[in-house]
Amino acid sequence: MREILLEQKELLKERIRASRKIVQRERKNGFLETSMIKVITGIRRCGKSFLTYLLLKDKNFGYVNFDDERIVLNEPDKIKNTLIEIYGDVKYLFLDEVQNLDKWELFVNRLYREGYNLFITGSNAKLLSRELATHLTGRHYSIELFPFSFREFLKAKDFKENLETGRGKSLAKHELFNYMTSGGFPEIVVEEENPKIYLNSLFTQITEKDIILRYNIRYRKTIKEIASILINNISSLISSNRIKNIVGLKSDHTARNYIGFFEEAYLFLFLSKFSFKPSEIERSPKKVYCIDPGIANSVSMKFSENLGRLMENVVALDILRRKSYWHPEREVFYWKDYQGREVDFVLKEGLKVKQLIQTTYASGRDEIERREIKSLL
Repeated sequence: MREILLEQKELLKERIRASRKIVQRERKNGFLETSMIKVITGIRRCGKSFLTYLLLKDKNFGYVNFDDERIVLNEPDKIKNTLIEIYGDVKYLFLDEVQNLDKWELFVNRLYREGYNLFITGSNAKLLSRELATHLTGRHYSIELFPFSFREFLKAKDFKENLETGRGKSLAKHELFNYMTSGGFPEIVVEEENPKIYLNSLFTQITEKDIILRYNIRYRKTIKEIASILINNISSLISSNRIKNIVGLKSDHTARNYIGFFEEAYLFLFLSKFSFKPSEIERSPKKVYCIDPGIANSVSMKFSENLGRLMENVVALDILRRKSYWHPEREVFYWKDYQGREVDFVLKEGLKVKQLIQTTYASGRDEIERREIKSLL
């Protein structure tokens, strides 16, 4: 165990040293200062470990990566004792991919009671949120990290053009196209990994490791068919009943569960239809978005380039990112009526609708169709 933990921290340090650039991430204010348990969740490889290391780089801290198959995941006391043996009486502990540890929430709760300042990361929304709500209510401070936003993407590219000039606007549009097609994963933007190879590999890894293996699903082909349906329908309406019929499932409940696994792994995000009737919200189709436009562009089958759907996906991510970082009270919906008029995003706070947002990918105002405006009226 000692050798494994020593090797893990050296590997983490090496990843930081080898990085071509440190990009300052957008995040909640006050995240480092609180004494509560700091929780960073998000899809694999979006930068959770990197961000946590940067927050702790001036501190003496212990580190464990529970995504390492060599670690025995039912021996928390042995892990704790080894951390003390290696790092001494440290105040800060960084527990990476902690949801893999058996009964992790009890271990974390005990460490917190013993006075440790804890930073934990995880890539499964349900496993973390369920246990946090049950065992750590009022004692944790959470942030959901996304891949780079377009602002972070430009920062990583050292984009300093004046957007008030024609040249600046044209270059920004060029970079927006690159962002929509290659995405915002740090290893692509900063380390310049091949987007097509990297993102297809990541999509497969999440589907197989975080869904099929984690939930012990026997029908691997069915899960992969659902993944294909979702990735080929981004920015579109989808229902569990439709998916059930396409893949041949017997139960709508099973289809909903399988779709939920992709959401829990942070691979896809879903918006409900706006309505004042809970029953209508429940029975209406959801709108599906991918966590990264690069994944959507690289993995989906393309018969033509649909920049409009990718653009809508980018806007959805920015709205949901802002909700996660700065506006947790905000609710986000889509809206559509019986005449087919549609509003892409309805932003609601409390009982009031605060904003309606319609997206389109056009080279100028004159290209925006009248129906895009009419739906907002």
